[in-house]
Amino acid sequence: MDLNVWWLAYPVLGAVVGFFAGLLGVGGGGIMVPLLTTLFVAQGFPFDQVVHMALGTSMAGIVLTSMSSLRAHHQHGAVRWDIVMGITPGILLGTFCGTFIASRIDTLPLAIFFSAFMGYVSLQMLINVKPKPSREVPGLVGLSAAGAGIGGVSALVAIGGGSLSVPFMTWCNVKMQHAIGTSSAIGLPIAVAGTVGYMINGWGAPGMPPYTLGYIYLPALVLVSAVSMAMAPVGARLAHTLPVPVLKKIFAGVLISLSLKMLHSLLG
Repeated sequence: MDLNVWWLAYPVLGAVVGFFAGLLGVGGGGIMVPLLTTLFVAQGFPFDQVVHMALGTSMAGIVLTSMSSLRAHHQHGAVRWDIVMGITPGILLGTFCGTFIASRIDTLPLAIFFSAFMGYVSLQMLINVKPKPSREVPGLVGLSAAGAGIGGVSALVAIGGGSLSVPFMTWCNVKMQHAIGTSSAIGLPIAVAGTVGYMINGWGAPGMPPYTLGYIYLPALVLVSAVSMAMAPVGARLAHTLPVPVLKKIFAGVLISLSLKMLHSLLG
């Protein structure tokens, strides 16, 4: 099949990512990485690079969506900028270094780590885990250390960090709506540092297809992002009419299924 024909799949993926992002307030990495990996394998892209390309492309896509989410939460006064300022240095360092670690991990172990983490995220959704507030927000050193850990894991699984930063802030006695809003702001430095890191680490990698910028596959990035940004408001509007708790459980099942499909395509 001609490569340009495969590009028709990317707007469909963008519609799904944008819809669920608006409906459930979740990032698209859990959907994008396994589906992009499967599409890249089907297109015959270098096997050793397909997961890295999916991670880099997903991370680049988060830049635009996190900017939109950040603006919306800031307008509602839900962003704790003191936390953002304190945690960002660690976020930038952890995410950037995390891309170097990811680039040195083989495709299959990286896919297994991603799938295991998506299993953790899905379990959070299924049982609706909310850590009990047990301490206050730490100082600069503590925030930087937490940011480095959140950023490092986010780089390995191409997420905006919400599944880690929201529980962390809730644990630190930050109100849930502020934790979610602040997490959206933290997603931007994660996305920027991750994008730069995956561009650098993929630069000059052997056998890469045309239209790549490091590990970022530009056709997928442009087509997925354009449609997902248009669909996010549709999902947000439906969030007030659809049974979101039920949909979260369905979405958790979808994440697990997609991760297993990715592993099957790689093992196959």
